[in-house]
Amino acid sequence: MLIKKHIPNTITSCNLISGAIATTFAVGSNVKMALLFIILGAIFDFFDGMSARLLKVSSPIGKELDSLADDITFGLAPATIVFSQLGVVEYPAFLEPFRNYLPYVAFIIAAFSALRLAKFNLDERQTMGFIGLPTPANALFWGSLIVSEPTLISGSKWAALILIVLVFITSYLLVCELPMFALKFKHWGWKGNEVKYIFVGLSAIILATMGILEGWWMVITLYFVISLSHPQ
Repeated sequence: MLIKKHIPNTITSCNLISGAIATTFAVGSNVKMALLFIILGAIFDFFDGMSARLLKVSSPIGKELDSLADDITFGLAPATIVFSQLGVVEYPAFLEPFRNYLPYVAFIIAAFSALRLAKFNLDERQTMGFIGLPTPANALFWGSLIVSEPTLISGSKWAALILIVLVFITSYLLVCELPMFALKFKHWGWKGNEVKYIFVGLSAIILATMGILEGWWMVITLYFVISLSHPQ
């Protein structure tokens, strides 16, 4: 019984460890390995809540630990990926004098991810859907974008400015009031789940076409567009 009580928190801790490892790979500019550990953290994040519900051992400590782990894996790790990228990309001439300082803008992602997680813990509206972009989606977007489009990003003289603007946009989306659907099903029938099934089908096509790591930024963009046009 004592072991069962600690299973969800152990899984959550594995999420946190995955995020810490992802961050170290990001510091070394190994974005592909960083993204792999972010995905591994997302898998642990999925199963910790499920195990807590199945074993009926949910606790306030588990909830707080989950938010801490999520901010490491889905906040700090992607922020560090962007930080490393901003250290090597081209800067437009008017931003070049600030090259040594602007990479730190990336950590706004970590701060807004923490705000997002705190808001989620208190917001009782988010039972069958989300208000604002979920932190795992944001992390997958950033990791996949930089893995799949390194030449496009690093080859443009506007690369740094594009990344910085995207940092502010995605950080805002984390805490905005935009309703976004969740892949939670009350039943498995088509009626009422049309948007979810269409999204899953299109996502599978994107990942099969672009690659299991490279395609996530497009999947998250699709998720945002569908949520914008079909709010839940």
